[in-house]
Amino acid sequence: MSSFKLPSFQDRANQAADARAKALAQLRERPEPGEQEIAERKAASVRREAARAEKATAKRAAAEAAATAKAAAKAQPVVTEAERKAARDARYAKRKARG
Repeated sequence: MSSFKLPSFQDRANQAADARAKALAQLRERPEPGEQEIAERKAASVRREAARAEKATAKRAAAEAAATAKAAAKAQPVVTEAERKAARDARYAKRKARG
């Protein structure tokens, strides 16, 4: 019984070349797509592109809405001196009423 012999570099290179040739032959044997199939592929491509554009527009609009909401939340109303004084007096009166 003979022992296992590792394949040489040349053996591996030949095996890879044979596999490449076989794959190329299979590719050449494939039938060409018909006119109808080409038209269907183009229509599908157009639909995909329209969906991507719609999604991008919606995403942009959502980001813009979020930015305006964030800006609106950040802009706090300016409290006047009289309002501040009234709030302080209300807290003082509440504290006095407690005890």
